[in-house]
Amino acid sequence: MDDVPGASLVNALASTRQGNDTIFGWYARFLKAKEEGHDAINGTAGLLLEDDGSLAINDVVDQMLRQAPPLEFASYAPLKGLPDFLDLSISLALGDHREAIEALGFNFVSTATPGGSGALFLAANNLCERGDAILLRNRHWGPYAGFLKGCGLEMATWPLLPDDENDYPYFADQAFEQTVEELANKQKTVMVWLNDPAHNPTGLTMTPQGRRAALDIMMASASKHPEVGHTLLLDTAYSLYADSPHGWGQTIIDTMNDGTPWPENFLITYALSLSKSHTAYGLRTGALIGIHPDEDVTERLRDIFGTTGRQTWSAAPRLLQYTSVQLHANEETAQAWSDERYRLQELLTKRRETFVKACGTYNVPINPTHDGFFAWLEHDDPESITEACAQHHVYLVPLRGGIRIGLCAMPSDGIERVAKTLADVLN
Repeated sequence: MDDVPGASLVNALASTRQGNDTIFGWYARFLKAKEEGHDAINGTAGLLLEDDGSLAINDVVDQMLRQAPPLEFASYAPLKGLPDFLDLSISLALGDHREAIEALGFNFVSTATPGGSGALFLAANNLCERGDAILLRNRHWGPYAGFLKGCGLEMATWPLLPDDENDYPYFADQAFEQTVEELANKQKTVMVWLNDPAHNPTGLTMTPQGRRAALDIMMASASKHPEVGHTLLLDTAYSLYADSPHGWGQTIIDTMNDGTPWPENFLITYALSLSKSHTAYGLRTGALIGIHPDEDVTERLRDIFGTTGRQTWSAAPRLLQYTSVQLHANEETAQAWSDERYRLQELLTKRRETFVKACGTYNVPINPTHDGFFAWLEHDDPESITEACAQHHVYLVPLRGGIRIGLCAMPSDGIERVAKTLADVLN
C-alpha cells in the first residue's frame, strides 16, 4: 500500500500539486456567507461585476456571439488561429502604434491560445531553457508559479516598488538591472514577465519613464550578452481598462526613434487575453504575439508556437476568434463595444477613487494603485487580516506578502465599508 494515496501512480511533479486555488477558495467562502443570508461583500473574484453583483457583460459581444453561424460554434479553428483574428490580436495589443512600429521595420507573429494563460504557457515552454529562472516582480499573479514549475523553470524576483526615491516611482530599476545581469551571467536565457499596465494584484501601472528604463535595461543586457536570448513578455490581461492601454507601443517607437539598436537576441512578446476586455472569460481566447525586426525570426517562432499548441491543446477555441473579428471590422459595432468597455472602465475608476479616498480617511496604508481590477495592501501576515475581515463578512484574498482587494467585484456602495473594516482589523 502507498503511504500517500496514488503515490505510485503519479510522477514527482504531480505529487506536488494539491490543495485548492486560494482565490477561488475565498470566493467560495463569500458565496457561502451570501447563501446563509449575511450582508457580505465580495472582494475576491477576478471578475468585473456590476453594482448589483451580476457579471458585467458587454452586450455587443454577447449579441454577436449569439448571431454567429452554427459552423463557428462547432468547427475547429486552424491550428495557429483564424488568420483574421491573428491580425486583429496584433492591433488589440499595439493599438494605434501598430502602423508606426511596422514602418520601423518590425515583423509580427501571433498564435491563438486558450486565453492569456495559454499565451503564458507558450512562452514558458519555448523561450527559456529548462532549469533557467524567469524574472517576475515579487508581487505577482499566483498561478505564474505553476506555469513555471510545470515547464521545468525556476523563479527570480525583483521588488514591486523601489526602496528609496528614484526617477521611477513605480519601477525598482536598480534591483531590476542587477537581477537581469545576474541571470545573464549564469543562464542561456533571460525572460521577464511584466504584468503592465493594470498589474494584478495591485493595480499598479508604470510611468512612460519607467517603461523606457525597463526596455533600455533589457536591450543593454542583450547587447552585452549576445549569446543569451532575452525576452520581455508583457502580460496585458487588464490593459484595455487602463488609461494608457498601449503605452508600451509608444515606448518601443520612442526607443527606436532615439537610434537605439535592436539586438538580434532580444524579443518582445505580448500575452493577450480577451477574457476581460470582451467580458468572455469562459470562451478562453487569447494570443501570444511576438515583435522582432527579423522576419526569419518571427516565421521560425510561428512554426514553434503553432506546433506547441497542436501538441498541447490542439487548436484554440474558434467562436470568439470569429466573433471578435466581425465585431471590430464593423465601425458601428466596434464603436458600441468601445463605448461599453469605457463605461466599465469608468465603473472601475470610480470604485478605485472611492477606495483610495476612504483609505486615506481611515489611514489604511494601501499600495499605489492606478488601473484595472485590483488594489493591494502590503502585510506580513495577510491570512490573519483576511480572516478578521471575514468576521465582518468582508471577503478579500490573502496572497504572499499582502492582500488583494478585488475592486472589480465589490459594489460601489460597499467600498467605504471595506476600507473601514480594514482599518478596524489593522488596529
